[in-house]
Amino acid sequence: MNGSSPLFQLVGALQAVDHRLEDALEPIGLSMAKFGVLARLAAAAEPLPLSTLAERCACVRSNITQLVDRLEAERLVARAPDPRDRRSTRAELTAEGRSRYEEGLRTLEAEERQVFAGLPEAEREELLRLLKVLQPTR
Repeated sequence: MNGSSPLFQLVGALQAVDHRLEDALEPIGLSMAKFGVLARLAAAAEPLPLSTLAERCACVRSNITQLVDRLEAERLVARAPDPRDRRSTRAELTAEGRSRYEEGLRTLEAEERQVFAGLPEAEREELLRLLKVLQPTR
């Protein structure tokens, strides 16, 4: 395979978009990883055990622990004991965490509009269709 293969082109495009999103979030003190944790907590109806949060973020428990440590230090997330399991700790958004999540969401939505601004609607829909084909079903 060479650098002009479709797979390398796809990986390059994904990396470029990832860098754009990271750069867009940086001024508000977030990364894609931090935003992902905040998004999972915002979507949850209740505080989540760290093991559940790790599953939903598709990462190992030690990574979630480190991310939650950083988010807690920034007062975006709070830890609380799990009333159903004394061995478990749950994480929940603070008011500042919810506010920063919403700001991050607005930032990413604006960046998404810019990323796709030059792509006609029919081509955007085709791109989404093709991306779904490439994703394995679980």
